[in-house]
Amino acid sequence: MIAERIIQGSGYVAKIETHSFVDGEGVRCSLYVSGCPFRCSGCYNVAAQHFRYGEPLTDALVAEVIAACEPDYIAGLSILGGEPFCNLAVTMPLIHAFRERFGETKDIWVWTGYQLEYLMQLHDERLKMLEQIDVLVDGMFIQKLYRPNLAYRGSLNQRVIHVPTYIATQSVARAIYVE
Repeated sequence: MIAERIIQGSGYVAKIETHSFVDGEGVRCSLYVSGCPFRCSGCYNVAAQHFRYGEPLTDALVAEVIAACEPDYIAGLSILGGEPFCNLAVTMPLIHAFRERFGETKDIWVWTGYQLEYLMQLHDERLKMLEQIDVLVDGMFIQKLYRPNLAYRGSLNQRVIHVPTYIATQSVARAIYVE
């Protein structure tokens, strides 16, 4: 992947699901950002590929997401897309507000088409984002590798990675969260 593919989004949110049962472990609040450069064939969220789909992020939307995460039965926040790493104007304020309110008592899961090793080499705001999340599901969706019963991912190439373990060990093999 080339750095030119990481473009800045327009600050739009495609959708918020306050009670998701599929976007990570437990009951979660899921926020879908708008805009994705990958445009994977077979993407289940084609509308969110457009950078101006949905509505702009506002302080009120951030407050709505944080409030949706308040109940004890909500395990954490999931950020999907679109492409979260192209949408730092959405993801970073949301992650900061979430960590300020919940600290490490609830977790953050993020899905990306980029691979972890690529993102770790960027040394910019994306690296700071990685340092704030718990689980990363990386890799583009590849239709021919699709399997219907994969945990938290759609195709065999995608990995579910516990980011703090990866940062501590620099080993993806040790950080794989689920097979």
